[in-house]
Amino acid sequence: LIAAAGDVGRKADDRLRNRAVMELLYASGLRVSELVTLPAAALRGDPQMVLVRGKGGRERMVPLSAPARAAVAQWLAARDAEEERARIASGRAPSRFLFPGSGLAGHLTRQQVHGLLKACAIASGLSPALVTPHGLRHAFATHLLAGGADLRVIQTLLGHADLSTTEIYTHVLDDHLKALVL
Repeated sequence: LIAAAGDVGRKADDRLRNRAVMELLYASGLRVSELVTLPAAALRGDPQMVLVRGKGGRERMVPLSAPARAAVAQWLAARDAEEERARIASGRAPSRFLFPGSGLAGHLTRQQVHGLLKACAIASGLSPALVTPHGLRHAFATHLLAGGADLRVIQTLLGHADLSTTEIYTHVLDDHLKALVL
């Protein structure tokens, strides 16, 4: 799915953006609304962690994987060049968002990200009905838990206010382990 994101899009810049979107969604467990409102400044300079503003205005630090950082760096270079061309051509001020959009909000919309995921699913041979942004968030948490991460750490990374929300992932892992044994 992540590899397919780099092949989806008409222009090279679109493909770089799509790869960065996909890497960030999976590698950080971000909600779509958190992803599309990320400021570009938060990801400049190859940070190991990014500050995310989540539900209720709560902030949390989320680590970035090396592949996510590389994809974002490539996207930022292309994005900045395009923003500069637009500034020269029309005098338009650069967007503050990592993923600018032409709508009123000034960033990609949640619906555009959903559409992107569906296109990536098709390109990778997966059923688009099975691929959602929340599914990537779920995979992030489940893979961390399967790798031995503490439930409280996962709660913090996901920005869950209550541990009971995070405990859902233990049931998924329990079901998987049962299926392996039976």
